[in-house]
Amino acid sequence: MLGVVPAAGAASRLQPLAFSKEMLPVGSAFDERGAERPKAVSEFLVERMIYAGADRICIVLSPEKTDIIPYYARHRAAERFCYVVQEQPRGLCDALFRAVRVMRDDDEILIGLPDTVWFPLSGFSLLPQGELAFLLFPVDEPSRFDAVLARDGAVTEIQVKYEHPDTNLVWGAFRMPARVFRELHELWLEPERGDEYIGTLVNEYLRRGGRALCVPAGERYFDVGTVDGYRAAIDALRPPLVRSA
Repeated sequence: MLGVVPAAGAASRLQPLAFSKEMLPVGSAFDERGAERPKAVSEFLVERMIYAGADRICIVLSPEKTDIIPYYARHRAAERFCYVVQEQPRGLCDALFRAVRVMRDDDEILIGLPDTVWFPLSGFSLLPQGELAFLLFPVDEPSRFDAVLARDGAVTEIQVKYEHPDTNLVWGAFRMPARVFRELHELWLEPERGDEYIGTLVNEYLRRGGRALCVPAGERYFDVGTVDGYRAAIDALRPPLVRSA
């Protein structure tokens, strides 16, 4: 099972930063000695991939994001990581398909965004194997995301950044077998396509007879790539105050 982490984005909504947005500290974790340390936001996605059974995690980097490698080189699961480069910022699809070169034919592919925090931890495991399937989350401002329309558990359309989407359910993570990943890649390579967003590519895949499922089992979703989302995630992960008697 292969997890794909697209970490090559420019973080224009959070600039200026002195480090990659995927390294933003959100919450904390404990090391092998039990010492508490700050936790990078991208580690939430990595944890969810490992929980679902990913034995390899491919992080897609831009040439400038060299601070991500030493962080994960010290991770307890460091031997699972590999890295590929997206030389220019050409969108999410271009970043994701860089992982084709490290994918195996029998892989299940797990995909999420490394500047998000979402629950439950078991989200990837709630999606069916062997299918293109999206984990859906209810959000207050679906126009900022890709809203997913469905009928009887099957995706009918993904509304990419619609000003007034027809649902407040948006995708936060998805999975698929290697076969479907290759089919989407081949579709994306067609002349005049080269989609920036996965939603427009999946819409064409559906129009040509493909199938995508969805599971509305997401509980909470925070986009840490914005100041408001970062603040909300920090507040949500803050330990409750213990009042003395």
